Amino acid sequence: MSIRNQDQRVGVFVDVQNLYYSARNIYQARVKFNEVLNAAVAGRKLIRAIAYVVEANMPEEESFFEALEKAGFEVKRKELQTFAGGHQKGDWDVGIAMDIVKLMQKLDVVVLCSGDGDYAPLLEYLQMSGQFTETVAFGKSCSGKIKELTDYFIDLDDNPKKYLMPIRGYRK
Repeated sequence: MSIRNQDQRVGVFVDVQNLYYSARNIYQARVKFNEVLNAAVAGRKLIRAIAYVVEANMPEEESFFEALEKAGFEVKRKELQTFAGGHQKGDWDVGIAMDIVKLMQKLDVVVLCSGDGDYAPLLEYLQMSGQFTETVAFGKSCSGKIKELTDYFIDLDDNPKKYLMPIRGYRK
């Protein structure tokens, strides 16, 4: 299969927390998720675009979730879990992996938007199944194993102005 052609059916799966925190920690910026979606689809046939978010009851998060929907994403939400002792957890790794496995038969290309190394077994499975994979992430914070396993890697670090907007008044 050629790397990218207009007839490909594409599914885009965005680990919002991973991209959000990478952008904030590396660039003190916010991700332009609409631009990430454009780069992932690249003029091909979009079948599904799902953004996975964690609800933390922050004041601005509802408008952020609405902006994701306006950009073309189906937004799947999960509440932030707080455990005894105050430890908090809110990741979508298994949910994203399961959605990809369920949808892969309808897709020519699975686009994972995350640099989290926890997805390495998923990419290995997809490749063993003959599924073409692409990954969109910040190269500086992306697992080397993810870069190695994916068929095509889009490094958001290559054009930060395109994919990022500064956070007003942010101080690290």
